[in-house]
Amino acid sequence: MTGEPYILVLYYSREGATAAMARQVARGVECVSGIEARLRTVSSLSAADTAPEDGVLHATQEDLKGSAGLVLGSPTRFGNMAAPMKQFLDESSALWLQGALIDRPAGVFTSTSSLHGGQETTLISMMLPLIHHGMVMVGVPYSVPELRATEAGGTPYGASHWSTEAGDRPLDDRESAICRALGKRVAEWAMRALRPH
Repeated sequence: MTGEPYILVLYYSREGATAAMARQVARGVECVSGIEARLRTVSSLSAADTAPEDGVLHATQEDLKGSAGLVLGSPTRFGNMAAPMKQFLDESSALWLQGALIDRPAGVFTSTSSLHGGQETTLISMMLPLIHHGMVMVGVPYSVPELRATEAGGTPYGASHWSTEAGDRPLDDRESAICRALGKRVAEWAMRALRPH
């Protein structure tokens, strides 16, 4: 890694809920001195050549390789991550062969249209390739007060959001706080690793 250390906040979002979560995660990262958030998305499989509407750049494997840590987000698709995110991770085998991501911290987040629509299985599905990369998973501890009080999204496995089937429910204050807590924790773990021993 060269230059200013950064946490890659990488997400796929079709309706905007996961993108809103990513912005909150990035705010949490930016609360930590000495490290910045790099917000990136992945290409849709149906429109790979179009830029995202919100102007966020598409991620490259170099963004992943150069990161000090990763926070990965996807909407739930039948209890699993969305295909565009899976494809991006499948393309990271060269980094796996190099051991490029070993010991870097990572966290995950998701949004679902139904309250019990596979939030935790989606989070775990995103963890699996990161564990294969040798990354160190960072969850959300119950010392985050909003995790104990949430009435919608939020798990110890990572941040989550319930958007409703109409997709019209914005992030509430507790869900937003859990997103920020996750970003901050990943950044703090990255800074510990970057400090000289």
